[in-house]
Amino acid sequence: MTEVLVSGSFDDLRLRHIRLLEEAAKLGQVRVLLWDDAAVEAQTGRTPRFPLAERLYMTQALRFVNSVEVTSLPAGGDALAPTAQRPSDLWVVDAEADSPARSAFRRAAGMGYRVVQPAELESVPPPSAELMLNPGRRRSVVTGCYDWLHSGHVRFFEEVAQFGDLYVVVGNDAAVRGLKGEGHPFFPAALRCYMTGAVRHVTQALVSSGTGWLDAEQEIKQIRPHFLAVNEDGDKPEKRAFCEANGIEYVVLARTPKEGLPRRASTELRGY
Repeated sequence: MTEVLVSGSFDDLRLRHIRLLEEAAKLGQVRVLLWDDAAVEAQTGRTPRFPLAERLYMTQALRFVNSVEVTSLPAGGDALAPTAQRPSDLWVVDAEADSPARSAFRRAAGMGYRVVQPAELESVPPPSAELMLNPGRRRSVVTGCYDWLHSGHVRFFEEVAQFGDLYVVVGNDAAVRGLKGEGHPFFPAALRCYMTGAVRHVTQALVSSGTGWLDAEQEIKQIRPHFLAVNEDGDKPEKRAFCEANGIEYVVLARTPKEGLPRRASTELRGY
């Protein structure tokens, strides 16, 4: 299997990062060289927004990533330098990171080279129209906005996935706006669905078709889950009553961050 290298800070994980990794994964097994905090400052001239432990947790949680290595480098050094001792078969970079120096480095190391263009990184794959169910496995569902994907969301998915195959039903734009007011959501439903679906703990992400706190009612009935999980903020009488009426076990989880990571909230990250 071809080993594909992707190097970067993966700070404030957004669409362009995940699309780059997805394109890389089409070419082989993805090995991420993750810059530590000092390397981020050396390469970008700024302190990373998120600490190394959180960036590592988020990167490892992506379904397109096979392995992650943390790298440090002196100021002015090249972020790829530590790979000279063990080069990969192919190095994938986005067009903004491409440079003659890096191209020369990969040639000296004997690596192939693939530059992903901005148009590819900005494209949002549409949600799957086909529901993927494994009849022999238990299923769990979570619903929500997931407007700014962060480590708290990933930790929630990680916990709920222990109950069974996890289906995330992302609120459609009108439903989110109706519950949270104008200015929401920050990102459209297709993008939010793609971002949540990129997390390895998620079996499939879908977009809801209804309104209100039960905007995902139709999707839940199609999935026929054994569990519906919410965090403390999402615990609503309507959801509890729906589960009782439909024979679904209702699970309320505390909003506990992954050990060693800070508590996160989409509203704070959005600047609202």
